[in-house]
Amino acid sequence: MAFHSWLLVITFVLSMGFHCELAGARGHRQLLQSLEATNDGVCTAVVSPQGYECQEYEVKTQDGYILTMHRIPQGRGGGSPGKRQPVLLQHGLLMDGLTWLLNPPQQSLAFVLADNGFDVWITHGRGTRWSRRHESLDASNPAYWAWSWDELASYDLPATVGFVFQKTGQKLHYVGHSMGTLTALSAFSEGKLVNMIKSAALLSPVAYLTYMATPIGAAAASAFSGEVRTTRSLSSSNLPTPVGTQFLESVCAMPEVNCYDFMASLTGPNCCLNYSTVDIFLKYELEPTSVRTLVHFSQTFRRGVIAKYDYESSMANMAAYGKSSPPEYHMSNITHDLPLLLSYGGGDMLSDVKDVQLLLNDLSNHDADKLVAQLVKEYAHMDFVMAVNAKQLVYDGLIAFFNKHS
Repeated sequence: MAFHSWLLVITFVLSMGFHCELAGARGHRQLLQSLEATNDGVCTAVVSPQGYECQEYEVKTQDGYILTMHRIPQGRGGGSPGKRQPVLLQHGLLMDGLTWLLNPPQQSLAFVLADNGFDVWITHGRGTRWSRRHESLDASNPAYWAWSWDELASYDLPATVGFVFQKTGQKLHYVGHSMGTLTALSAFSEGKLVNMIKSAALLSPVAYLTYMATPIGAAAASAFSGEVRTTRSLSSSNLPTPVGTQFLESVCAMPEVNCYDFMASLTGPNCCLNYSTVDIFLKYELEPTSVRTLVHFSQTFRRGVIAKYDYESSMANMAAYGKSSPPEYHMSNITHDLPLLLSYGGGDMLSDVKDVQLLLNDLSNHDADKLVAQLVKEYAHMDFVMAVNAKQLVYDGLIAFFNKHS
């Protein structure tokens, strides 16, 4: 299947709303529905009604993108006075900062951190609904989408991390999920941000993609071969069409198919999600990204190295990098005393255990007391941000890690 067709299939699968009228988290679902139905922002519609203080900020990147950040400065009902340790939460591909707020407060990492004494900052990456502005470009202009995850590491993260650092006067802890780990690792490998970061927790860490096993993801990545020139003009991956709709409606109509399992076909068999959260995710959390970002992931998958975006042209690469091929990111260059926690799943088909091991091999010279690797055998990719038991299996240990390195 051609890349464009795969893109339609993947995007529509994620964007379909399967209206699961199930018990649990209904109050939280109603808050998210109000976000969709009104012009209220994240603070007014989602955070404040749960009893948390919420603040909104705008940050401009060096290349002109205007990003929104949300801050939960303390736990529900306030808390003890004094400075709180800032933590920045960075979402993954096709998601935004609502990633950290999808579950009820006792299960959502942003709320859990706030209730445990942290000053929580939530980012929304360029192109997502809360960060779709630029100082001179409109999102309808293809030039707005002329970036890959290189720019997220080079511009977005320095802007958001730097803003929190300046605003709070403190080094911060970092939490990334999926692509939010790749951009951080890439920046760290070039010596960026490390002077402002106390420690980093990487959930479902993505670096190498050699062993990516998700059927749809692997097929789509393979289909990117030779697609750079033909897809460069597409502004985003948010391309559901009637053709895609008809295709998936016919698949979902088959009696042997449970459409809930489409998420498993994309991310691996997530063990611990409830239907209500999945419904919220599918209805509200698909966010556009640039086609160049997807091409960049395809290049990583097909070539087995972590490198900057390849323009598939010696002249274009020379103009961008001063050499005919894109330079590699060397994870072994990450400063050896930066505390890192890698938490990964045995069932994750996007961040495969063998790929995580390749990353750990690159980090083999890291200070032993500054590197923690946690394998959660039953978890897949989305469990780390949506599982009902993530607090017990992952977040409590993450908080202990942060407290140790505060």
